[in-house]
Parts: sequence; C-alpha cells; structure tokens
Amino acid sequence: MSINVVERIDNRVKVRHILVSVSDKRGLDEFIPPLVQLNPELRIFSTGGTFALIAKMLGTSAGRHLTQVSDYTGQPETQGGLVKTLDFKIYLGLLTETYNAAHQSDLQRTGGVAIDLVVVNLYPFRETIAKAGVSLEQARGNIDIGGPCMIRAAAKNFIRVAPVVDPADYAAIVSELKAHAGSTTLALRFRLAGKAFEHTAAYDRAIADFLGGVAAAEVGKCYKMMTS
Repeated sequence: MSINVVERIDNRVKVRHILVSVSDKRGLDEFIPPLVQLNPELRIFSTGGTFALIAKMLGTSAGRHLTQVSDYTGQPETQGGLVKTLDFKIYLGLLTETYNAAHQSDLQRTGGVAIDLVVVNLYPFRETIAKAGVSLEQARGNIDIGGPCMIRAAAKNFIRVAPVVDPADYAAIVSELKAHAGSTTLALRFRLAGKAFEHTAAYDRAIADFLGGVAAAEVGKCYKMMTS
C-alpha cells in the first residue's frame, strides 16, 4: 500500500463547508449563527434532528446555507438512520488534500466539495449503559459507527480539516475564526485533532469494557434465536 506524503499545506484554511451531526446539541445556537455571519457563503451539511435544529435557528436563510447530507450524497438514509454519512463523497471531502491534483480531480468528478470543519459528537453509549436495567440490545443500538469514522477522518487530515467534538470548544473556535478572517489555523486544527482522537479512544474503551463484562452465555437471552 502506498501512502501519500504531503509536502505543501496551508496554515490558514477558510471555512467554506462544514458538516454538523451531533447527539449533544448544547451550544449550537451560539456556534452556527456566528459561522454564517463570518462567511455569508457558508454551506452546512447536516442530518436528522441536527438538520431540523439548524434550520430553525437560521430561519429564512436556511435554504441558502443548509443541505441534507442525503441530498448531497444522493443516497437516502436507511431505516432508523442506520446509514447516513458513510458515503464516498463525504469521506472524499474530509480526506482530500489541497495540493493533491488527483484528489481535486476526484472532487470535480463526483461533484463533491472539500469539507473544512466537522462538528460531531457520538451516540450516548456511556449514558445508556449507566441506566438501570439496560439491555444488551439497547447498548448495541447506541454504538455509533458513522460518527467515529467522520471524527477520525477529519482528525487525520488536520493539515486541512478542523474536527470539533466538544461544545465547550465552540466559543474559542469562533474567536479564532474572527481573528483570522474566517479561517482555521494549523495550530488550532492540530490541537482539535488530538482531542478528537482522545474522544474516540475513550468511546471505544467504554464499549470494549462493557462488552467484556457480558458473559457469552447471556448474549443469546436478549434475542429470539431463529436457528440453533
């Protein structure tokens, strides 16, 4: 397997396209509107309840800025929202490198865009398993797949993309964007990348610890076994 060796990057990256998909929606009302004010051409991709909340906060301007991920990818969400963001165009937008001609050609070929900032936090797995009487199936249903994938892709590509996993960082990010004409700096993106990987590592650790504490003999008791 060959790995791209990147030689040229930009310190400052203008935030033109963002992807927002969060279970913890605290603080979005103080984060999204300032981003739109900083860049009146900002395009936001979102899903489900996050999309509805952003549409409400943007009001009449929502149609100009906000796009359903399914409309962007051309693929409707699966039943129950099981698959929403696991799509080639999304990950091309997250992982593409600015000075890679092949990546830019792929964006043109697919009608995709480079995504500059990703705001994602994960299904509440730890909160779910902390509840009394939680079933294995309830826990399983709260294992996030698309969220960690997006966070990791954005964090890996910190040379261009800012991954945001913590609402407590919103105010500092807005301040940084205001100080740099709507752009992120390499220092900010690198700091956020480290925090993003800590976030997904802790999430996976919680899942592994929970599953490791369930005896194999107990697993089948949660389900109707159709075959022996």
